[in-house]
Amino acid sequence: MQASQIAQRHFDAAMSDARNMSVDPDAVARQLLGLVVHRYLETRPVSDVQSELRFVADNCDPDTDYMFMRP
Repeated sequence: MQASQIAQRHFDAAMSDARNMSVDPDAVARQLLGLVVHRYLETRPVSDVQSELRFVADNCDPDTDYMFMRP
């Protein structure tokens, strides 16, 4: 099993739990993000974590074309 499959399985389970327990899915996602940041900070410097988050934020638009993409 790949890392992406493990993460997706747990994310899907968390979202399912949120729906079943009438908890805001965005609140659960925010808490998951906080846990990820906390985990990163255990092994990486703050500037590296900030860079990682900036990269994700800068590249989260699924409609953005990138120079390396071919038509």
